Parts: sequence; C-alpha cells; structure tokens
Amino acid sequence: MSAVRLRAFFIVGAIFLIVALGALARPASVNSLTRRPASASSDSVSAKPDEAKPNVDWQVIKVGLRDYLSADNIAAFYGLRANVDATGKSVLLNNSRNQLQLTSESREAVVNGVRNWLCFPVVAQDGKFLVSRIDLAKTIEPQLRPHMIQNKGKVQTVVLDAGHGGFDKGAGSRDGLEKGYTLDVARRLRPLLQSRGFKVIMTRENDVFLPLELRAHIANQTRDSIFVSIHFNATSNRDARGFEIFSLTPRGAPSTADDALALSFLNMQEGSAVDAQSFELSASVYHSMLGHIPRFDRGIKRARFAVLRKTKIPAILVEGGFLSQTDDSKLVANTAWRGKLAEAIAVGIENYRNATEKKQRPMLVADYHGKDASGITLLNLAQPPARLENPAAPDVAANPGVDPNKEP
Repeated sequence: MSAVRLRAFFIVGAIFLIVALGALARPASVNSLTRRPASASSDSVSAKPDEAKPNVDWQVIKVGLRDYLSADNIAAFYGLRANVDATGKSVLLNNSRNQLQLTSESREAVVNGVRNWLCFPVVAQDGKFLVSRIDLAKTIEPQLRPHMIQNKGKVQTVVLDAGHGGFDKGAGSRDGLEKGYTLDVARRLRPLLQSRGFKVIMTRENDVFLPLELRAHIANQTRDSIFVSIHFNATSNRDARGFEIFSLTPRGAPSTADDALALSFLNMQEGSAVDAQSFELSASVYHSMLGHIPRFDRGIKRARFAVLRKTKIPAILVEGGFLSQTDDSKLVANTAWRGKLAEAIAVGIENYRNATEKKQRPMLVADYHGKDASGITLLNLAQPPARLENPAAPDVAANPGVDPNKEP
C-alpha cells in the first residue's frame, strides 16, 4: 500500500472515531425525553392545550458533578402551569392531567397526589428549583408519560413472593408474624389475579424458608411476567405507620434510606434494564393501595433489596404496614383487611397490564376516590401561590428523615 493511500486510510478512520465519540457523549437520558412516541405523530394534533407537547429544548444546568433541569424548563416541556407557594419553598406544576410538587432542599416530591422520594434533593439556585436529571428521567418521566416507556412486552404471569418463611419469621406483633401475614395475602391475591386472566406462580406455598437468590431465580425463569414481593414493616420508631413500596435504585444514585451520597453509587452499584417498567408497576400498585385503603402515604421509594437487585423482570416490593405500630398491627391482623389489601394489589397489577398492553393511562389515587366522591384535592398548598416568573429564592434545609428498611 502506498504512503498516500495509507495516510488517507488513517485520516478517514480518525474522522469516524471522532463522530462515534461525539455520539456517545450526548446526554442520552435527557435526549430520550424529547422523543415523540413512534406512532404518535397525531399527538400534536389531538393534545389538549395544557397537555405536554415535547418540543422544548432541555437546558441542562451543572451543579457540582450532576446535571439538573429547572422547574420552569420541566413545566414548559410537559405543558404544566408552574406556581411557587407564598413561602417560596415549594413549587407546584400542574395541568388537567398531571401534578408535580417540589420542595427546595428536599428529596420528597408529590407526583399526581402520591409521595415520591427522589434520588437527590431539589436544589435552589438563582431563584430556580432544580431537579437532577436522573430523577427527571427515572422518577418523574415514567409517571407523567407512561405511554413513552419502551419495550414493555406482555404481562401474562405474576410471580407472587410471600416474604420470609420457616425459621425466618420476619417482623412480629402480639397478634401474629410477618411470615404468616405475607403468605395469607399472597394466597388471597392468587385467585383474584387468576380471575383477571393472569397465570400465578408462588415462590412459596407453605411456611418454609426460601433463600432470596432462589426467589429471584424463580422469577427469572418466567416469561412475560412481573414479580411482586409482599412484606410488612417494623421499626424502633413506634410512630411509623402506613404504606410504602419499592423498586430497584437506579445506577449512580443512592437508595431512599441512604443519607450520604457516596461516590460508590456512581461507580459500583448495578441498575436494572427494566427500571422504567418496574417503576410504573410500583406506581400503579401504590395508587391502587392508597385509593382503596386510605392510610398514611410513606411514598414510592427505591432500595437495593436482594430480591429486587437479582430479579431481571419488572419487580416491586410492597410494605403493607408496620407490625411495630399498634394501629397498623391491628389492621394487618384482621383477615378482612388483608383481603382488601390483596384486592387493591390485584387492581393495581391489572392497571399496569392495561397500561402496558392497551396503552391506557394508569388510574391515579384521585380516580379511585372519585368513584365515591366528586373528587379530591391532590395537593393543598398552605397559601395562594405566586407566579413562577419571580420566585423567592428558598433558603431552608428540609430533608425528611427515612426509617431504615431491613433487607427482606
């Protein structure tokens, strides 16, 4: 090969390498939010005036090592009206379909009437509320635009995992043990799902011990399936009560119960290829639980529990109340109440399937309450809001504590 041809070969190769590296450097998480549904060129025609019209450019703001988006940028993208409360510490974004409330310096947010725990606190900077890009992509986007979640597939089988068993008793109260309650709820849930056309696989049918790895293995052997692990809570805080629900923590982020934002979260912790599907399943079930059984809302959370970390299909872990709290433990001990909990979980799973296969918008807690009343107020700000165009710069540290949750 001549020297001229060899030089030309290296020049062309260098050009291709530069182009490839440039493509990899683009912020995929944010860019993915700007895509319209592949089949929805008609969305721009049929959308209502206050619905999201994804034609706004994202304006990424760097804070330390992380990327953030402003609340007004988010509002413009999703077609939300944005208002700051009179204290200047919270911002409400809403339209006829979605509501999002953010609080400065807090990991707590309210999405469509239900508490959510963000991976990183909302940042106040130059009079703006800033949300981390990972929270926008992993927590907010799946709930505001569930129809945009890709590769959902079918949901034909539900793997029900009754937590604990055998010598692993779990939490307990004067009225009973967690291992018995979880198995009872799973047994009640199975026929409810079967009547809705689901195939059901139980990780355990009786009071036997089952390693966490085996539970995940059973789930991973199924196709067109989801995994639902049932638990009840306990803590040394006697005031802790209510429902909460978990899906796997995204890669590069701390879990809800983690106070320190350690560097290891960015480098070592594995995420999930079905994170969006798991989170949507979590939200669908949780809205149904709160919609059917009014209890204290502890929120949609993230954790790296083994049964979530090792499961390769959409997976959630339900915490149905605190056996260490008197009121909760009495409810859980009631067989009729456990039947009601099973019914609520079944409806939530069915709503997830409808969203996945029929592209129906999942029912929200307001929809469930609307069956018995004219409607509910999703968010009730203490004072009339001011306009977002001139928000007061928040100056408060309000990062709510979270009870640490044991590895089930």
